[in-house]
Amino acid sequence: MDPLKRSETNPYFALLLNAWETLRLSHREMPAQAVTVLLYVASHNPCHKQAIEEDQGLTTASCSRMIDCLCDGSGRKGVETPGLGLITKYTDPGNARRQMLKLTSKGESLVKLTQQIIYG
Repeated sequence: MDPLKRSETNPYFALLLNAWETLRLSHREMPAQAVTVLLYVASHNPCHKQAIEEDQGLTTASCSRMIDCLCDGSGRKGVETPGLGLITKYTDPGNARRQMLKLTSKGESLVKLTQQIIYG
């Protein structure tokens, strides 16, 4: 029987894969769009929800669902599964119609772990 082919051919993509898996394994069912939102918040901490929608091409509804997944989950109607607690959402003090997002301490820890995997 032939052995499975699994020799690494690109160490840079292997690092990205390991980092992605670290994020994905924080919640086995984390959607790819939620990882996009998390990485955006991590790289623009804090940021406006509308900036994520515009810069990443997400609809308002999709972005809201991903934020609910990444927040602590309190106050989500009809959802029994708690959020991940990686980001927090709050009203922009300068404009009450805008929402701001920032990493929680749990989110910062996960982002630092991911950064260590990529950069050592």
